Amino acid sequence: MVAGVGPEGPEDFEQLAIKRINEGNLKEGLKLMLRAAKGYEDRRQKADAARLYKYLGYVLLEKTKSVEKSKPSLLKSAYLYLDLIDEEVSRPEVDIDALDKYCFNVLEIFATLDDHKNLMKYAEEFAAIYEDLGNSYQDNADIEIAIRAYESAYRYYRLIENMEAYRRIAEMMITLYGQVAEERLEKGNVKDAAEAFYRLAYFILAIFGYDIHFIEMMDTAAKNFEKASKVAYSNGDLDGTTSYLVKAQYSYLMARNFNRAKLIGLNTARMLYQVITSYRSNREEDKAASKLVELSEALIGIGKINEAMDAYRSALESKSNLAFRIRVRLAVLKGHAASKGSEVIVNEIDTIEYYLNRKNLMKALELAEKSMRREELMETLKKIHAAEGVY
Repeated sequence: MVAGVGPEGPEDFEQLAIKRINEGNLKEGLKLMLRAAKGYEDRRQKADAARLYKYLGYVLLEKTKSVEKSKPSLLKSAYLYLDLIDEEVSRPEVDIDALDKYCFNVLEIFATLDDHKNLMKYAEEFAAIYEDLGNSYQDNADIEIAIRAYESAYRYYRLIENMEAYRRIAEMMITLYGQVAEERLEKGNVKDAAEAFYRLAYFILAIFGYDIHFIEMMDTAAKNFEKASKVAYSNGDLDGTTSYLVKAQYSYLMARNFNRAKLIGLNTARMLYQVITSYRSNREEDKAASKLVELSEALIGIGKINEAMDAYRSALESKSNLAFRIRVRLAVLKGHAASKGSEVIVNEIDTIEYYLNRKNLMKALELAEKSMRREELMETLKKIHAAEGVY
């Protein structure tokens, strides 16, 4: 913005709107934000316009507590996102990350508006879009991108409770992940094979439940994570070693091999203390923080909750991010799911990890927090909140 001239484009109006809102002048700020949104729309910058209309809707909802007052802005945003979806799927090369973001925003808005009819309608449409994309990628032998598309279709079919389609996609994913895992093993890529076996286990769960099939696949993932840790250790990579060991610990835990999980957890915790000390002595605080979160995960897995919270609190003092908060909650949920043999909780974990892997951290944290609000976990959740400075 040029001094003395005033706003010239939607970017300037957006900046000024944020400034006014931060100063407490909400009314003027929202007027400027609306002007910015319309400016982006006039320029056919639909993604920016959709983003601002959504922002406007949520600010109005928060301030007025009225869905009706927020509805026009939110609907405007939803229909702009639907235009963006149509444009994206018409491209020769679809950007799956962009498509994910647009679809998520549409469904989030209709859920906020409590519009069940449109929520189900568009979830069904998106499921079909992703399944068609998956088929196309599979036909072109782009297996890993096909898997990404099918995974989104799988979740949308589950949302609309189309169990026949949900199971069909799950069976397809079992075949594809099995293929990927075997190919990676043949190439000696143990760590990526372990990840594939881990993901494969969740789709087996969808077909068979928390039974011997799921347990055996989680056990296979755990053994391969252990192998990956040994490869990393032989290369002098203690950072990688500990990361793979924590993954092995939790895979064994969910395979209900509690003794093996505990042994790995104890050994990994000892190793992590050394790694953290080394990073701190070299003033590598970000790396130390990441390893402190791993330490908290390892300690949660062996039932040392108070020690785990000390490590977690220390990590947040150095570096606070949403992924840390999600991971600590996931660690608790995995232990609880394993102790109960609960298919319901494992499905919740699967969904949280889906959003975490897709970088939708706010949604992942929201779901993790919701899943933790079980009577048996409330005491641990209070300890997590205390470590985060929330009382």
